[in-house]
Amino acid sequence: MKRIDLQSCLDELLVCASFKDYCPNGLQVEGRDPIQRILCGVTASLALIEEAIKCEADAIVVHHGWFWRGDDPCVTGTRKARLAKLLAHDINLFAYHLPLDAHPVYGNNVQLAKVLGWQPTGPARQEPLLMLGRVEHPIGAGEVARSVAARLAREPLLVGDASRKVSTVAWCTGGGQGFFEQAIDAGADLFLSGEVSEKTVHLARESGVPFIAAGHHATERYGIQALAGFLAEKGLEAAFLDLDNPV
Repeated sequence: MKRIDLQSCLDELLVCASFKDYCPNGLQVEGRDPIQRILCGVTASLALIEEAIKCEADAIVVHHGWFWRGDDPCVTGTRKARLAKLLAHDINLFAYHLPLDAHPVYGNNVQLAKVLGWQPTGPARQEPLLMLGRVEHPIGAGEVARSVAARLAREPLLVGDASRKVSTVAWCTGGGQGFFEQAIDAGADLFLSGEVSEKTVHLARESGVPFIAAGHHATERYGIQALAGFLAEKGLEAAFLDLDNPV
């Protein structure tokens, strides 16, 4: 597939133009043309780039790319090392951040719900990144946390009343803890995100709504994995590589 066709396909699929993001979505580093072999991963780390070189990938597609708002723009240190490898091997880098979080089919929120066995009822009003839904049957927050641990193969942090019965849930993958108050206002019995902030603990205790921090990487593996499947259906050699990250 031509580079420009792949870019158009992904940009349109993920409706990139409708998002104001903290980084550029789409093609971030131009490489060879055309593209046939693609390696997908959560983050465009040096380790992922080196794996792409080993498998002779023409492109890397990730959720966490480069050029974040507020970053030092100088190409030095680790930034130089990563970029130098991509350019030396003529590998394209595509990144999709918020558009991949929110997508109704391939998005991180929807895909995480599939893994956890939750039934989404839709995004919160006026906030497409906050997902609302239900568990299969009412269970205690502690039991929800144990289920999350088993399904994500990672021990989460549960803050708040472990005995509270949970029917309705709200979640936002990655660094979505800032939506906790909106989740409470929406009537959620429990909120889950990837990360936790100091103030999150107090809000969980004072509101009575338990909070689960399940890991930024752990909650955002599934959207990019689903996107790899989409690309494979297009006739491309697309594979997902999960590089361990404890955070």
